Amino acid sequence: MATKVKSKAPPAVNTHPNRIGVKEAAGYMFGDAGNLFVLTFISTFLKIFYTDVLKIDPAQVAVLFLVTRLWDTVSNPIWGMIVAKRKPGKGGKYLPYLKWLSFPLGLSTVLCFLNYRGVMGNGTLITAMAYVTYLIFEALYTGICIPYGSLASVITDDPAGRTLLSTFRSIGGGVGGGIVLILAPMVVYKKQDGYDVTSANGMLLFAAAMAAFSVLFYLLCYKGTKERVPSEENPNVDMKRTYLGLIKSRPFIAIALSGILVSGQLQFASYNQYLYKNFFEDKGLAIIGTVANYLPMAILILFVPKLVARFGKKELCGAGALLSAAAAIAVAVIQPGRDQAGLFMFFLTVIGTGYSFVSITVWAVVADVIDYQEMKTGMRSESAIYAVYTFSRKVGQTLADTGGMLLIKWAGYNDVNANLGYVPGVGERLMVLCTVIPAVVYTLVFVFMQFVYPLSKENLGPVYRFMEEKRGRGEQAADLQKI
Repeated sequence: MATKVKSKAPPAVNTHPNRIGVKEAAGYMFGDAGNLFVLTFISTFLKIFYTDVLKIDPAQVAVLFLVTRLWDTVSNPIWGMIVAKRKPGKGGKYLPYLKWLSFPLGLSTVLCFLNYRGVMGNGTLITAMAYVTYLIFEALYTGICIPYGSLASVITDDPAGRTLLSTFRSIGGGVGGGIVLILAPMVVYKKQDGYDVTSANGMLLFAAAMAAFSVLFYLLCYKGTKERVPSEENPNVDMKRTYLGLIKSRPFIAIALSGILVSGQLQFASYNQYLYKNFFEDKGLAIIGTVANYLPMAILILFVPKLVARFGKKELCGAGALLSAAAAIAVAVIQPGRDQAGLFMFFLTVIGTGYSFVSITVWAVVADVIDYQEMKTGMRSESAIYAVYTFSRKVGQTLADTGGMLLIKWAGYNDVNANLGYVPGVGERLMVLCTVIPAVVYTLVFVFMQFVYPLSKENLGPVYRFMEEKRGRGEQAADLQKI
């Protein structure tokens, strides 16, 4: 009797008309590298420049961050409205902003690190200049960040393509952020009387280098991507209705709250620089800490697209957040000593492993929420939604910067002991705030992604079918109100 040989079915081929490949995803990647060259340096080292070089009191720095970020409550919606109401031109609706604003943003980065203390002896004038330069940077960064983030949803509406874009965006962010965090400590610190002290010239030199790289990478993104999903020729965006719709949207509320927590923790992680310098007394740990955070992401990027396809974005984010929360709680309980830097780095690596799942998929999640909002309200406004989401992330950064500087003051850190290495009591309090805060934040991220955000793999099916129907390629959409 002849044996029947079962032939394997041919692998499924993605025939989506807006399918993209690795080449264009790499082009999109350059944009986030441009973002992170300047943002990571500003976020991590500007506070140190203010306290150590300009000698501004930590409490005044906290107020500065609070006031300048409050300005974002005005600038973010304004930028969102400007971008949303702009008609698409020859270069597209969002891409031209990368070309127009890249050089001004780079210049504003350099201005933030000018040491004008020697020219302005008056402390009030020094603080006022810090306000002006930082406000300019924030306004320009918002102006380029909102169009860049909105770009992902018009490059493709293919779910697999969006996961690819989100993955490559994470690679770009890892390249931009990693280069800064690994190389900057070698340039911005110098040895003086046996201690690592902050170098004003090193700060300015590195700022200029990162500004130049950011301009180059923004232009590479501009050249390497294309807007495929049509934008309205005559956009008539009802901003009031759009924002009211977001307030009622459970998926958006969940992702916005998670954005506050995640971006806040990323910003708060920059306070580890004080810990390395004034507790462990080893600036080289800044480089090891960066590797601990970014190496897991570099490895997991290879597997996340397949894991997303099998388990779903929400499911992967929830699992990753749980791992980070468990590791953060453990290190907060243990409280490593000054001779246990290796143990501290081990926990940073575990936290970084869990967070990588969130970081790599989050931008694809935002694109899903944009589609969900269009499905529920009948309106599509990528830039308006992204503006609010960007604002939520800046709220997290504000809480981290303002609260963090107040906690630094609570720890006893000031311009007198800033360059004295380990000071008993001060160092221990720095360790407490650098471990307890992450434990609380990662636990809350897990709760929001696992129990509040509703768009599981199963629930995203109707959203994708709706978008396919709208583009004239799919079946009749199912009843969507049950989500």
